[in-house]
Parts: sequence; C-alpha cells; structure tokens
Amino acid sequence: MRTKLFAGVAFAALMIPASALAQSTGTIDFEEGSEEIVVTGTRTQNGVNGIVVPDTTKTRGVLNQEFIQRQAPGQSVNDLINQLPGVSYTNNDPFGSSGGSLNIRGFEGSRISQTFDGIPLNDSGNYAIYGNQQLDPELIEQVNVNMGTTDVDSPTAGATGSTVNYRTRNPGEDFGVRLIGSVGDFDFFRVFGMVDTGTFTSFGTRAWLSASTARNHSPFNDRAQVEKQQYNAKLYQPLGDNGDFVAISGHWNENRNNFQGSVPLRTDVVQYNTSTGAVTAPRVVGPNTGDRFPITNDEREYSVPLCQINNTARAGILDAANSCGSVFDERFNPSNTGNVRINSRFTLAEGLVFAADPYYQYTKANGGGTTVGQEARRDVNPALQNPALPSSATNPANSNCNTTPNGATVSCQVGYIGGTPYFGRDLNGDGDLLDTVRLLTPSQTQTHRIGVISSLRYTLSPGQTVRVAYTYDRARHRQTGETGFLQYNGKPYDVFPVNDPVLDVNGNALQKRDRLSFAILHQFAAQYNGEFFDGTVRVDAGISVKFMRRNLNNYCATSSAAGFIECFGPDTAAQAAWLAANPTQTVPYAAGVEGATCPANPVPATNCTFPTQGPQQRIVDYKRALPNIGYVADITDKLSLYGNFSQSIQVPGTDNLYNSFFYPVTADQANPKPETTDNLETGVRYRSSKIQAQVAAWYTNYNNRLASSYDADLDKTVYRNLGKVKRFGFDGTIAYRPINELSVYAFGSYLESEIQDNVVAGRTGAGAPIYAQTKGKRESNAPIYTFGGGAQANLGFVDFGFNVKRTGPRYVYDTNESVQQIVAFTAANSPTGVAQTRTIQVFGNKVPAYTLVDFNARLPLGWAGLNDKTYFQLNVLNAFDKLWVSSLNSGNGALNQGPTFNPTNGAVTAYGNAPNSQIGYPRTFMGSLVVGF
Repeated sequence: MRTKLFAGVAFAALMIPASALAQSTGTIDFEEGSEEIVVTGTRTQNGVNGIVVPDTTKTRGVLNQEFIQRQAPGQSVNDLINQLPGVSYTNNDPFGSSGGSLNIRGFEGSRISQTFDGIPLNDSGNYAIYGNQQLDPELIEQVNVNMGTTDVDSPTAGATGSTVNYRTRNPGEDFGVRLIGSVGDFDFFRVFGMVDTGTFTSFGTRAWLSASTARNHSPFNDRAQVEKQQYNAKLYQPLGDNGDFVAISGHWNENRNNFQGSVPLRTDVVQYNTSTGAVTAPRVVGPNTGDRFPITNDEREYSVPLCQINNTARAGILDAANSCGSVFDERFNPSNTGNVRINSRFTLAEGLVFAADPYYQYTKANGGGTTVGQEARRDVNPALQNPALPSSATNPANSNCNTTPNGATVSCQVGYIGGTPYFGRDLNGDGDLLDTVRLLTPSQTQTHRIGVISSLRYTLSPGQTVRVAYTYDRARHRQTGETGFLQYNGKPYDVFPVNDPVLDVNGNALQKRDRLSFAILHQFAAQYNGEFFDGTVRVDAGISVKFMRRNLNNYCATSSAAGFIECFGPDTAAQAAWLAANPTQTVPYAAGVEGATCPANPVPATNCTFPTQGPQQRIVDYKRALPNIGYVADITDKLSLYGNFSQSIQVPGTDNLYNSFFYPVTADQANPKPETTDNLETGVRYRSSKIQAQVAAWYTNYNNRLASSYDADLDKTVYRNLGKVKRFGFDGTIAYRPINELSVYAFGSYLESEIQDNVVAGRTGAGAPIYAQTKGKRESNAPIYTFGGGAQANLGFVDFGFNVKRTGPRYVYDTNESVQQIVAFTAANSPTGVAQTRTIQVFGNKVPAYTLVDFNARLPLGWAGLNDKTYFQLNVLNAFDKLWVSSLNSGNGALNQGPTFNPTNGAVTAYGNAPNSQIGYPRTFMGSLVVGF
C-alpha cells in the first residue's frame, strides 16, 4: 500500500472558517465557523506558521488542492487518502485507472459511504466503491474522511462505518487555463486540460470546463490495456453577498479496461494430480486456476498467448469451442458513468438557511467472463438426464434434443439453463446444431438514480444551532446477462453485449440473469450543535431515521442458495416446462426451512423439500433510528478531549437478497437481517504553533456481520452471517514543523477484531451443522497495523519530499487458517513410499506485511521566464521496487476456500481453488509538465 504523505501535511493543518468537512451543502452550511482540519502540503494558510489538529467531535482528515497537486496526476481520490492512519487502499495499478480495495479501520469499501458534492457514489445494489471511476483529482477542492463513523445525514443505506466525502472546486473569478501532460512507465500517457471562464455576467456568473484522457498497459501483461476519458463542467451563480448560491455541475467518465494482475494466491511450484499425487506440470505465474503468485520480482511479468477462435465450420460434425478469450486478462471491465448535480443555498430569513442538492446519476457497466454456448436445445426433464455426466454437449439428454421430439419424457428447451446458454440455432453458420461456440457473458448493470439532499438550519442564538434534513434516493437497478459474439482473436465485437445480444431460435436474447430492482431511501435527520462554558465545551447531537425499501423482481427461477438461476426470458412456455420438470428443491432434514415438507420418521441423510421458486417479485422494508452524538472539551488552550457515539446500518445488498429467493418467502432464510454497528470513539489532542499530536481509541460492536466470497470464474458471490464481531483499535499522529521550509510527520494505527461465534459452513447428510472454527479469530482482509511518515523540504529552486508506509499482515480467511490443498498420493508417488492423503499448505494464513516508499520532486520554471503556475514534477512510486500483495479477493469471510465436507463426520475432504489476489504494482516513474496562465 502506498502513502503519499508529506510530513507536515497529513493529519495536521489549520483553522479555516467555512471550510466544512461534510458532504452536502446543508452540512457545509451547518458546520461553518467551526474549526476544521485542512491538509495543506507545505505551507500554512492565513499567514500562520503553526498547524493544528481538527477541533471536531470525530477523528477526521481533510486534503485540499495544495496537497493533491503533489500526488501522481490522475490518481484515484481513494489513493490520495492512503496516508491517513487507519486508511488502507490497495491500488490495482500505479495510475488509479484499474480500481482497488479501500479499508478504513477494518471497514471495507462496501461499508464506507463515499459522496461527490454530496451525492452518494456507492453502488446502489451491492454498495461497492469503484476507485477507477472517480473525479479527476485536479478538480477536487478537498476530500475529507470520517475514520470510523458516519455523519447524521450520510445519504446511505449501506455504510456501517467510515465516510469519504469530496467536493469540486468552484470556478475562479478570473480567466485561466491549466494544462498537464504526463508520461511514465508502462506506456502511461495522460493529458488534462481545464478552462476557467472567469466572471462573464454582471450577476457574477462563472464556470469551468475540463477534459482528460489517459492510457497505459498493465505492469504485468502488456496485452492488458487501460483507457480512460473524462469530461466535467461546473456553472456557479452567487446570489447576493451572504454566501447563497446555485451551482450546476456535470460529470462523464468512460473506462475501457482489461482485467489484469489477478493471480491465484499460492506459491507452490508444481501441480499435482490430486488423485494420484503425480506431478503433472510446473506451476507458473499467471491468471489461470493452475497458476500462482510470483515469488520474485523477475516473475511478476507474465504472458497470455495470442489465440484464434476455432472457426472451423463443418456440417454434420461437432465443432468444439476452445478457450480463446476466456483468460482473465483478455476480459474487459468497461464502464460509462455520469451525473448531473445541483448544489444550492438560500437564506430565507436572518439565521434561517435552506439548502438543497438534487441529482441524477447514470451507470452502464459490466464485468465477467465467457462461457461455451450450445447450438442444441437442452432437455430439462431430469428423467432423461444422466447424472454421471455434466450438463454439456456430451450429456445424452442434450444429444437427444437434435433427434428426439418432445414427449412425455423429453422436454427440449432453449434458455440459460444450468449455467449454460442453449440457443437451438446455428451459431457458426455450418448448417447443423451440433457445435459449441465460446461467447462473451459478462454481468451487465444499468442504473438510473435520482435523489435530493435537503436541510433547513436555524441559529437559535450565538453558539446554538439546530437543523432538520431530508434525503430521498431512488435507484432503478437493471441487472442482466446477455451474451455476445467474440472475434477470432478472442476480443468482443462490443464490450457491452446488451447493445447487440446473441438471440436464440425464437428471437429472444438469452441471459444468465434477468432482474429489476428499486432501492429507495427516505431519510429524516435532526441535529443540534451547541457551545457551553464560554465555548470550552461543544456538543453535536443528532438522530437519523432511515426508511429503506428493496423492490426486487427476479424474472428467472432460482435453483440454488448460491444464486444459480434458470432463465428463459419472455419464453414463458419454456420456463413453465422447466418448473414442471423441477417442481421442488431439497435441503437436509435439520436445515430448518419454514414451508419445507419433511418425512414424519426421518432417517440419516433424509431430505426435506419445498417448492421451487420461479419468477416473482418481493418487497423488503427496513427502518431504523440511529443516534449520533459527540463532544469536544478544552482542558487548556492547547489540550482537548473529544469523543462520539453513533449507530449505523447496512441493509442487505441485491445479490444477497436475490440469493435468498431460493427459499419460500415465509422462511427465515428468505429474509436476511441487516448488519448494524455501535461505534464509540474517544481521543486527546495537543495543538501548538510547531507541534500537533492526536491519539484516538475506538470500539465497534457488530451485529449480523455479513461476509461474502466471490468466485470470478462462476461470477457468483456466496454470503454468510458471521454474527457478532467486536473490533477495537487506536490511531496516532504527530506533526512537527521546525522551520517554514521543512516539515516532518509520523502516524500509526492498530486494529484488533474478534469473531464471537463459529459459523455454519455446511451440513452433514443427516442435516447436522458443520461449523467453521471462526470463534475468537480475526476478520480477514484488514491490516493488523499501519505506520509511516515522511518529510517535505521547500528549497525555492526545487521542492522535494518522500513518504513511507508499512502495512501490516492481513489474514486470508476468517478462520485464520492457511490456504490448503488435499492430495491423495499413491504409493508410487508418495514421498514416504506409502499411499497416503496429505494436506499441503500452498500459502500461509496471512498476506505478509510490506513497506512502500514514494518520492516527489517539483522544479519551478521561473528561471525560464515562465510564471509560478508552470513547473515540472516527478513522482516515483514504490521506489525500492518491493514485491507485495495488493487487493485480496478472498472476500470477507471466505471460509477455507469453500471446503467439501464428508457427509458422515463433517471432515473436510477437499478445498476449493486458492483465492485470487492482485500483484502489487512495481516501481513506477512519472513525469509531468504543468502549464498554467
């Protein structure tokens, strides 16, 4: 993980009235006049040499443009905050264009509220944060972070912990232009341009427009390309001279990225036949299931061979698809995202201010892989299926569909069945229906989202203020899975198959999922801010009442609790035929599914049955009142105490809720519980003109801690409830500026977590629960500690800085066990000469700690007769070229790679594939020429 901290920057800064920390216009207005933290980089503001920590009830950090401009141009805003204690962002490339994983005090991205000029950025379905779809950093006025709590008006149904909020800069009053050209390793090239119109009406109207484009290839595989373009604009109209205004802004971002750098987290060097123990091949670095993670720097670069799709078209002969286009690095992860937002503030009377921020957002994105499409139909009648064979063209049931008409025991249909599309039509043009063809099959999402954040603030008396707020957020979330043709080189004709999907024999688009969701939030909040004892004690108290609705429409039948579905689109007759042939689902006798039919006298391995859940609508409502209260107390003019308490909630996301469609609506399993947290924090601050320091201790109590494990090959996410989890830790910072030209800074954080109970991971044949040993264990995927520091020197003719950050180890699984594989050795292949079954450790239980060092230097070009807005900047990332593990795809709660259990005694008989992880980016040089006038 990288920090870009320049000492004297970081957690320290200055009191700046009206530089509010919050996300919405209403909260900014409410916090005006309070002391704020603004990380300023190298110079103090308002002529003050000293720096101070934030005088707020919560541990917060803010970065402004002076700091942001020192960082690598184009970098993701989520990487910019990586220097703050407790924050961990693992960037998937050095440039911020490929995404990454955010973690703050153990809260990962889906539990963190991220906003942009007040509007929510988390995915409306699964609450994910996409780091590569953020605003160009040159346009960000400030980014602020609540380390472990949400705000009373945070517009989210998914955040149980921290917040990340950033605001765009206002247009300047004078005409100006800024141009940045950057080049770097891995063919990195970026151009950014911005024009300020200056004031162009007698009413003070002003605006800016900007555009940027960036491209590079993967540091590990030069065939994996990254391309990004972004356009932004803002129109600002002040209203009078009391701070009222209306601002209208627009944003559009396009990414066309290959997946890249994700490899199995294992370091064993040979592949075994798991039944005989014979060595079958070496294990090399790469993205395939049989590959591994690099052991040395020289192994980081790998190749994906060029391929050709088997385009042989032979009438009457089965032409089989090959794997071209299926490798992870050949797949695309495209996205189009945009928004239009309005920020406004109106003074209605003295002390009475109204603020409203309406918005509209659009997203079109997909991700996933390929599958083998079948020209034949599929017999959905299990009476003819051969259970010993897979659901493919080799199954006699599928072969019969080309020669046998439908009848009492044969029901041949087209559709997306058993995870495979059956088209009933000639896909390769050879005139028969015998072939298989590899197709693009990503998970497509299109979202239209509207909302408004509004508030009314009234000043009762000096130092006594109240506010009421209302938020409405409605997202229409359309999730489909259309198929698309691939070119001969494995690349798609269109990265969005939804634009031109492959049709079946009836003219219908086959898709692996077909659902429509509405996520609706009504949120009411009230807040009070008061000063007591001559301002030495300040109290901030509020309550948020959330009403959350999930309107879910699944147009497919659900065939497993892991979310596998059978989709027939508008072909209701085919859907009815499948349901008629598969009328029930089974669960172990002791599984406890309400509505299931169980035998009166069960015996071991007895199953219960319940009706198969076909296409249907379900509406789920949640509501919760959440308090949020804090204080600041000055002990002396330099020493103060602060503390806060808050409660937060995360409503189950759409994937989790749609997985629950497997069960009858009356069953407990059909109604996942929301995740809730109690967050408590206290700290002490010391502030003087040269030294500032802060130490905070915090505690989080989880209920219904949801855990997920994602399989990139299956494109499925499995959820588990870890139950109660307790988490606590501390953060500490200190900053020192001995002279104006030099500043130094250090920070550290520690996190402890404990899962309170063992988690059910499976059941025996008799239905008895099999427990994963999670009790007393740490949660996975969160660094145990972070610490670092840095320095910044301003010499006039050149500025130079460095920063260093060490990120502690992360557990791979919530069981805290190692990554393992079971191999049954025959006597001939056994190391001891005796037949035996051995469990082989292929990776440890933790991802090792790592240390990254970055350098930056800026050369002003005044000596060439240019102005002080023109300079050359050099950034070096991971300067000592350390090998490290970046984003970890174990998910929060992957329990031993999805083990297979012996149905008699519950013993593990096999483990799934090792989890994938991103290779940490290597040393990277970037040079930028910045021109301004």
